[in-house]
Amino acid sequence: MIININQDLSNGGYTTLIFFLIIFLIMYFFMIRPQIKKQKKAENYRDSLKKGDKIVTIGGIHGKVLEVSKNTFTIDTGFDRKLKIEKSAVSSTNHK
Repeated sequence: MIININQDLSNGGYTTLIFFLIIFLIMYFFMIRPQIKKQKKAENYRDSLKKGDKIVTIGGIHGKVLEVSKNTFTIDTGFDRKLKIEKSAVSSTNHK
């Protein structure tokens, strides 16, 4: 009885490749894809903000939008305090 070693190695190689492909697909659908959706939702929220909306920054600062620029907001934090913040610093949840 003669055993073909090359055939056994090539079948193991395909099995390993399929295993890694399945692991990648699982990671994509359970980790990467939901994160991309979450980022897109947060970006859409930030783009929909307009003058007068109340926001909370990721640092916990509450304010009201006074001015909207391409990449920044000017907010009023109360007592005539105005801050210029990046759009990316706005929390994606709307705390009113």
